[in-house]
Amino acid sequence: MTAVTDEDQTDHTQDAVSEDGDGRPAEDEAAGAGDAVDPAEDKAEEPDDEHAREEDRTDSSDASDSSDAWDDGLIARRVTDAAVAEPVAVVETRGSGAQIAAPLAYDGPLRSRLDALRELVGLSRTRLDSRTLAEAGRVLDEAAARRRLSGQHTVVAIAGATGSGKSQLFNALAGVTISETGVRRPTTAAPIACSWSDGAASLIERLGIPPRLRRRPVQNAEMEAQLRGLVLVDLPDHDSAAVQHREHVDRILDLVDAVIWVVDPEKYADAVLHERYLRPMAGHAEVMFVVLNQIDRLPGEATEQVLDDLRRLLDEDGIALGEYGEPGATVLALSALTGDGVGELRETLGQFVTERGAPGRRISADVDAAAWRLRSVYATGRRTGLSEEARDEFAVRLADAVGATAAGEAAERAWLRNANRACGTPWLRLWRWHQDRLEPPTGRLPLRAQADEEVTARQRVEQAVRTVADRASAGLAPPWAQAVREAAARGSQGLPEALDELAARAGLPPGRPPRPGWWPAAVFAQASMTLLQVVGGLWLVGQIAGFMAPNLGVPVLLMVIGIIGGPLVEWSCRMAARGPARRYGMEAERRLREAAAGCGRARVLDPVAAELLRYREVREQYGRVLGVEAGVR
Repeated sequence: MTAVTDEDQTDHTQDAVSEDGDGRPAEDEAAGAGDAVDPAEDKAEEPDDEHAREEDRTDSSDASDSSDAWDDGLIARRVTDAAVAEPVAVVETRGSGAQIAAPLAYDGPLRSRLDALRELVGLSRTRLDSRTLAEAGRVLDEAAARRRLSGQHTVVAIAGATGSGKSQLFNALAGVTISETGVRRPTTAAPIACSWSDGAASLIERLGIPPRLRRRPVQNAEMEAQLRGLVLVDLPDHDSAAVQHREHVDRILDLVDAVIWVVDPEKYADAVLHERYLRPMAGHAEVMFVVLNQIDRLPGEATEQVLDDLRRLLDEDGIALGEYGEPGATVLALSALTGDGVGELRETLGQFVTERGAPGRRISADVDAAAWRLRSVYATGRRTGLSEEARDEFAVRLADAVGATAAGEAAERAWLRNANRACGTPWLRLWRWHQDRLEPPTGRLPLRAQADEEVTARQRVEQAVRTVADRASAGLAPPWAQAVREAAARGSQGLPEALDELAARAGLPPGRPPRPGWWPAAVFAQASMTLLQVVGGLWLVGQIAGFMAPNLGVPVLLMVIGIIGGPLVEWSCRMAARGPARRYGMEAERRLREAAAGCGRARVLDPVAAELLRYREVREQYGRVLGVEAGVR
């Protein structure tokens, strides 16, 4: 009995060898239709699969000799008329599976995590290289592609090493010989898909399996209902010597919803299986089955001993085991040859498919894996950011570089000098003017000192910028730390010149310092003391010249009062001017400090803060990807 097309599915409950009007088996005519595939595609797959040639040979056999038992070894098996007819496998054509199934719908938490991962990738593209974000991008693409496809089907791959019996288990689950078995290695050259219901064509096309390698086993109603929605894929050997076979395995394992790992008593501890596949997929334990096949070869209690050792190895791989109702990988023992334990696997697999949660759990595990690979970029375990102490220290360094303290002291001296000019004795001011005239002009030494001061100020600014950049980037991942340092370096360009301009503009206000209310009285008192000295002196001169009557007491007294009172008034004004002069200097220093801090904030701190804010935002998104709303450290 050969394979039939989808058009004959409605007749699969009738006799397997019903004849049409021409006396030929109906299945023989349908087989020709089932093999009508794209010649180019058939040619491309010919080296990897021998199913089509085997079907052609069976079609050319003598149909009238139905009493003789024959076996094509691939699609279906015919027995004698006295035996009960076995189920038939249906070959899907390009038109099969045209039924449109409802698309997959992710739950709220998974949608939120995918949105956060998409936002995380978008925010990180300018800071991280494409290789770092490649896995996250692939997960987003696969999640979007899987969401558009059927949510009523679950794609499960059967994977295993050479000789593990995975194809035999594939046939046992299907209830009919679909995948070729034998001693030739590798036996399975290309993946074969078997679907238990319509609407899975797009899912199978996503795996890159051509139509002539798609099967639909026709089973009894009970078995069909048990596995409805299952798409089973038999993969080539993951340890095959053919590179193309391993590439098939690696590609399809990234696309299926779940995987059944088939191991045998001899190679269940194979390092390639554990290091290349099981250990990296430890986070996918909830969509993973580990089946110990060929237990018929184990004597007595050896099966339990091998199972215990297998569970130990899986635990070392970090794979959680779904025992005692806990989520994790399902570990079973069976024999595909004798059928022992196959029923339990079929029942477990049926419940797994009925829940329809495998696609979402697979995508969630993929998101976990992508997030774990990005952990070193976002979760450093250290507190990050720029503290207020660091900001204040940066402002102080800039103020020192611009000479805010010296500018305040200069403003204070200017106020005092102005007070001395207003309230000092004229004779003292005349003496100071004379001394200033006698001092030599500015030479090379002061100019050289000024140049040295400029170099020192520039170095102080550069040092302040480096210090604040180092503090801001402390605890960040290398790409983000580099971005912070680059932002600070860009802001420091032209900062010394801007600070010099601020110092010239905001250091000393234009014009004379303001005068307090008592200055007029002090000026009047000093003028009075000067007038007394002048009057007393003229009086004495008049007496000496004989113009006035001799009376030394009054003029001498006036002169003494003026001579003593002038310096006394000047000293009193100087004492009274200290407070206002100090406040005036402090105000000038404050203005310059604020101006320097504002310039440094606008040029350096704000760009650095923008980078830190961006990093904080991506960390929050990373926390959402992990399912931790409060973010991560």
